[in-house]
Amino acid sequence: MSSRVVKVDIVTAIQAINSKAVVNIIDDDVKKITWLDDTTPIDEADILAKQKELQTAYDNNAYQRSRAEAYPSMADQLDDIYHNGVDAWKATIKTIKDKYPKE
Repeated sequence: MSSRVVKVDIVTAIQAINSKAVVNIIDDDVKKITWLDDTTPIDEADILAKQKELQTAYDNNAYQRSRAEAYPSMADQLDDIYHNGVDAWKATIKTIKDKYPKE
């Protein structure tokens, strides 16, 4: 399972505010944005606030990503149900849910 930290970048924040924005950004620095194709510039504070909002949402859903990586494939889950029954399958899934609880 991957435990890498992902940082929401400036472009993602800008695209969340204006999906049609066209920009060039150097070093993911909000002060180094070139607005292209007549894109109306977005205030730096608004971009940074959106970036923080998106990062918080991403961080708060870490358990979902961890669970998704830990769950057996659908084929393996169906095989487990066939060979061991639904209760055994539920126990397997509960173990993963308990390991990665909703926060």
